[in-house]
Amino acid sequence: MDIMKLGASLLMNKLGGGGGNLDSITSALGGLLSDNDGNLNLGNIVSGLQEKGLGSVVGSWLGDGDNETIPADKVKELFGSEKISEMASKLNTDEGSVLDGLSEALPQIVDKSSSGGSLLDSVGGVGGVLNMAKKLF
Repeated sequence: MDIMKLGASLLMNKLGGGGGNLDSITSALGGLLSDNDGNLNLGNIVSGLQEKGLGSVVGSWLGDGDNETIPADKVKELFGSEKISEMASKLNTDEGSVLDGLSEALPQIVDKSSSGGSLLDSVGGVGGVLNMAKKLF
């Protein structure tokens, strides 16, 4: 299963019967997590979270242990109110439900993306993560 489908499935479970089908949720999630060229860019998300003081949280997602949670308000801060509102509108649900779903789905999306080091490689490996973490202290 690809990462977007995994994230959409997690989000769909959180939204219950609302939010549409897996394809519509995958499309909305792709719009949120992709860069301007339409490519999934979790490296930018990781960097954005680290800039917001959540380096230890992101580190838990990239590592092999348990994933720390991310508060819904930090998810909103990361993506911005406009994008969250747009996603909620696309899914015909409220912003709170989208934020709650994303706060549960994001750690798993990043965690699964980092299996085998692919996401770690995109941020410069473990050294890159450590260098980003150093900037926080």
